[in-house]
Amino acid sequence: MPTPKPSIHTPQLSIKQLDSESTDFEVELKAHLKREMIVADQVTATVSEILSRVRARGDAAVLEYTNQFDGFAAQSMADLKVTREQMQASLDSLDTAQREALEIAANRIRQYHEKQKQESWQYREEDGSLLGQKVSPLQRVGVYAPGGKANYPSSILMLAIPAQVAGVEQIIATVPTAYGEAGKLVFAAAALAGVTELYTIGGAQAVAAMAYGTESIPKVDKITGPGNIYVTVAKRLVFGEVGIDMIAGPSELTIICDGETNSDWIAMDLFSQAEHDEQAQSILISTDAGYLDQVRESIERLLPDMERREIIEKSMVNRGLFIVAKNLEEAARVSDMIAPEHLELSIADPEALLENINHAGAIFMGRYSAEALGDYCAGPSHVLPTSGTARFFSALGVYDFQKRSSIIFSTKEGASRLAKTAGELARNERLQAHALSAEYRQIKS
Repeated sequence: MPTPKPSIHTPQLSIKQLDSESTDFEVELKAHLKREMIVADQVTATVSEILSRVRARGDAAVLEYTNQFDGFAAQSMADLKVTREQMQASLDSLDTAQREALEIAANRIRQYHEKQKQESWQYREEDGSLLGQKVSPLQRVGVYAPGGKANYPSSILMLAIPAQVAGVEQIIATVPTAYGEAGKLVFAAAALAGVTELYTIGGAQAVAAMAYGTESIPKVDKITGPGNIYVTVAKRLVFGEVGIDMIAGPSELTIICDGETNSDWIAMDLFSQAEHDEQAQSILISTDAGYLDQVRESIERLLPDMERREIIEKSMVNRGLFIVAKNLEEAARVSDMIAPEHLELSIADPEALLENINHAGAIFMGRYSAEALGDYCAGPSHVLPTSGTARFFSALGVYDFQKRSSIIFSTKEGASRLAKTAGELARNERLQAHALSAEYRQIKS
């Protein structure tokens, strides 16, 4: 007779709930979001030391830190490099379902980002002067794909394909995953995404290697991709030496729901963010207070079967939030206050509400547009602004791998015409040489 499985009882989760019409709502919301990036001095000191040592000692320091932090036994950088042949071998080793999934995702990501390419432009004035903008790809970029607890082939696709579409010549990728069977999807994704060099290193040492260059790893122009707190601090510290895409925090999802979507769907959408880690934040805003109770019931019923139940539970209890809003317009206003990484508009007419949304990394429209589709294969990059930075950052895209140069070509007549204006403004700023530089080219009457 089989031994019965022990029953799993999940006590009722205490998920905080707020009402947008309460007098202290904004204060309570801000307090619950807890978005100040508090970085311990010890983390900054540790990262600074890693950056300095890699800058001074190059490959030797990278090897030491990789062996120390990732448990490798590499003797040289050759042990940490994955060749193009090895990437292709990983792709060729996939079963039919795995390869088809990667290829469909890659094709959709590429198709979407082809629409983002910016072109150079020019126009001529009446005197023949020419003004314009020259758009050029960055020459060499670094892609940091997170790893450690899990492998993320989707991150390689979402980071490298936009760079490839932009025309970047060299895409240097790092991932803290040893070459082999466990990480073959990551290396297969690198083959599909056009990665030119790949190294199995992670952490602050990977950021340092790409920012400063070593004997083996070339210095890049820009570093993209999320990571843990050490990677985040490292990117912040090397900014200026190289460009970076953004400072990434924990994953976030806000859902606006009118109460008509299947509550199990919404509960699972909330879980999909919460399972990333304990600091991930899942927020549900509804115009129907009773519906929030339905979602709570779905959460209680579905949670015991989740493989990452403990992580989800901690995230939902400590960071999750339910909000009652008087109407959809108020829900949109609250969402803009949050400025979430991901926003689901799980309502009857999402297009009507879209005009009210100003701050969100990615917006998922309608009841069938689960955020998880965007993580893997919808098309847009899943590298998105977090921690409220959707107020001023955008989703990573082709434009992150292009630069724009202004073009100014003045004719004799055009230079003469502008000289008076430039001279007047320059003298008001007490910059005599500026004024004379312009006026020397003025046609004498």
